[in-house]
Amino acid sequence: MNAVTVIVLLLLVFSGSGMAGEAPAFDKYFLDATLRIDYFHYGDSQTEAASIDRLYREGPWAGSRRYLLDPFNRGRYAVEIRDVSSGELIFSKGFDSYFGEYRLTDAAARGVARTYHESALIPYPRAAVEFRLLSRDRRNELQPIFRQAIDPASIYIIDEKPAPDVAIFPVVQGGTPAARVDIAVLAEGYTAVEKDTFSRDLQRVVDTFFGQEPYKSLRDHFNITGVYAPSAESRCDEPGRGLFRNTALGATFHSLGSSRYMLTEDNRSYRDLAGTIPYDAVLIMVNHTRYGGGGIYNTFCTFTSENQWFPYLFLHEFGHSFTGLADEYYTSSTAYNDFYLLGLEPLEPNITALLDPDTLKWKHLVAPDTPLPTPWEKEEYDRLDLAYQKIRREMNEEIERLTRSGAPEEKIQAAIAAEDELSAGHSQKIEQFLRNSRRFGQVGAFEGAGYCATGMYRPMLDCIMFSKGAKPYCRVCEAAIVQVIRYYCNEEL
Repeated sequence: MNAVTVIVLLLLVFSGSGMAGEAPAFDKYFLDATLRIDYFHYGDSQTEAASIDRLYREGPWAGSRRYLLDPFNRGRYAVEIRDVSSGELIFSKGFDSYFGEYRLTDAAARGVARTYHESALIPYPRAAVEFRLLSRDRRNELQPIFRQAIDPASIYIIDEKPAPDVAIFPVVQGGTPAARVDIAVLAEGYTAVEKDTFSRDLQRVVDTFFGQEPYKSLRDHFNITGVYAPSAESRCDEPGRGLFRNTALGATFHSLGSSRYMLTEDNRSYRDLAGTIPYDAVLIMVNHTRYGGGGIYNTFCTFTSENQWFPYLFLHEFGHSFTGLADEYYTSSTAYNDFYLLGLEPLEPNITALLDPDTLKWKHLVAPDTPLPTPWEKEEYDRLDLAYQKIRREMNEEIERLTRSGAPEEKIQAAIAAEDELSAGHSQKIEQFLRNSRRFGQVGAFEGAGYCATGMYRPMLDCIMFSKGAKPYCRVCEAAIVQVIRYYCNEEL
């Protein structure tokens, strides 16, 4: 069975899923342009509110024109646009946000309020609309937290030209933006003399991306464009190591207190840079050798360009940001409290609370003789991986101590090399351990997923969303990705 046949079968698996009916006609309500709504999102674990900052008119609308109402029902938040004159819902889209993750931290639980800058992209309305921001409650029901009317004829909607030092690299052109998945790869931490380095790294992104299914078989469904603006300094901030750099997009390690989590809070800068082209998805590539990145659904994905885990890191984080896939691992430390509530079915397509095995999301992929939940060598895996996580954490703390104390560079580099060697060796050991399982390659419901050791289940023993290494997405993740590709390309779901 070839890859294209497999993808067609996977599409059949997920066909008909989604929460929305048929969307309104695009031309009736929208122009071929983009309205960017910048707003402030603020609060703590118990409260949240929003207020509009600025409005921007940007280039052609890159998103779906066939599915103006979100068919996927994913993300902790959603934007709704209603026509003022009729009250009709004419656009919606789910997403996750940096603020949404902050709400799950210890600081937010203590009542420490923070403000984050966010953006919503919508097709440019022909007439006045009402913008609504909705947030999910503890039962995953969307509740409105903010609404405001927007007049598309307002003189205060900004329509600016890009900065003169922005360079565009159109490396993959599969078709018009309205009928393709449009990916913007933004340069971060590349100085004026590192423009060629960005171009080289951009090609590695393309080669890696189209070396992985389902992207490989659907290459003609994509446009990929690099967008470069010079940074004053290379790399990015590393607060845990006492290192700070002046960069174009403000990316930083130690986001939300996790040493390897690398995000940016400078929403306006990255949106300004991405907005020089039509885009559906944003990748922020950071010129750095250290392992780190992150992916937030329908917001952005970040990754470093020069580390041994580059292919895994990029493809894993893109799975989060593009498709809303959950992390399937559960032994690594995170900055969150109760990311998933046990006893409540998660919205992500690739994990489940298995509250009712007969209604398992991917039950149609499970062989009749496969038990649910599916037994596996979990106790031995936990012993191996938790021991590694403890050593890795100690080694990273030592690297941070050496860097902050001004230790000799050769000593710092030796510590970094030792951690890299440990990581590579452990990954090989875990991959072999999983391959030796009699359940390897089977679809079931394997306990341990979504940062939860118990009460949450993943579809297969291994997947690029579960462990590091050169490996495929599992069958459930791949099917979900294909559906999102078809959504942006206005194809039948």
